[in-house]
Amino acid sequence: MIEFKGVSKIYNNNVKALSDVNVKIDTGEFVFLVGPSGSGKSTFIKMLLKEVEPTTGDVIVADKKLADVTRKQVPYYRRKIGMVFQDFRLIPNLNVYENVAFAMRVVEASPREIRKRVPTVLSLVGLSHKYKMFPNELSGGEQQRVSLARAIVNNPSVLIADEPTGNLDPETAKEIMDLLKDINTAGTTIVMATHAKDIVDTMKKRVIAIESGNIVRDDSRGMYENED
Repeated sequence: MIEFKGVSKIYNNNVKALSDVNVKIDTGEFVFLVGPSGSGKSTFIKMLLKEVEPTTGDVIVADKKLADVTRKQVPYYRRKIGMVFQDFRLIPNLNVYENVAFAMRVVEASPREIRKRVPTVLSLVGLSHKYKMFPNELSGGEQQRVSLARAIVNNPSVLIADEPTGNLDPETAKEIMDLLKDINTAGTTIVMATHAKDIVDTMKKRVIAIESGNIVRDDSRGMYENED
C-alpha cells in the first residue's frame, strides 16, 4: 500500500528531515511511527499527503508514484486518505452530522449517499445520539470520534493519525484506539504517529522508529523502545 524508496528530504535551511528512507507498509497493516520531536515523523506524514516533495527518492501509495500526481490531481488523490489530528480540526459552526457530511460534499457525493452513509459512520463511532450537537458541546473524546468519523466516511484505503490521543485522558485514549483497531480490522491501512509508549506497548503492532531522519528500528514485536 505504501512504499518509500531511497527517500531523503532536505529543506531550504539545509536541515535534513529524512535520510535515505526505505520502508514498505502492506495493505491492511497497522503501523506506529515513533521518535522524538523533530525526528522526521511529520515530514514522513506530509509526504504521504503530498504536502512535501522528496529531495530524492520515490513515495509510492497504492502502486502510484506521488511524483506523477499533478497539482490538479492532488485533491482527488487525497480523497483516498483519511486524516485524524491531535487538535480535531472540526468546523465549529457545523454540528456533528454536518461536519461528517462536509467530507462527503467535498468529494461531490450525492445527497442520497450522504443521508445513507453519515448515520452509519456516526453509529460506528457511538455518536448517533449526538448528531445535532456542535463541537463546543462535546468532550475532547467525542470531538475526536467525530474527527474519526469524518476521516473514514469516504472509505479511505489509508488512514493517517497524527497524535490522535495526545489531548485525551488515558481512558478516552483507549476508546479511540479500540475504534482505530476496529477500522483497521475492517481493512483500512493505518499509520499512526505517537509519543504514547503505553499505547504502543499495549497494541503490539509494528513500530517504525525514526531518529534524526533515519529509520533506526522497524520492529514487528510492537514495543515503543528496544528491549535489552
